[in-house]
Amino acid sequence: MQITLELPEDIAKGLGTRWKDLPRAALESLALEAYRSQALTAAQLRRLLGFETRMQVDAFLKEHEVYDLTVADFEQDRETLRQLRAREAQL
Repeated sequence: MQITLELPEDIAKGLGTRWKDLPRAALESLALEAYRSQALTAAQLRRLLGFETRMQVDAFLKEHEVYDLTVADFEQDRETLRQLRAREAQL
């Protein structure tokens, strides 16, 4: 599917000064929002943006401050921190 955006010339010009490849920036913005809202998986994001590896996807997400952290991840980190503090208290 091809999607075409119609932008007023002055807006396109202004955006073009910020992003040299405006079509790519638009695609990346759409892809990021779709990923954040869980409309796309990481594999779909990789295909959509033409990345060859999951590491490229991870770097792209990190660059845009999108992290795949769950409540379970935070709970595990909290437990690890509790264990480290208990170990330090024993020293």
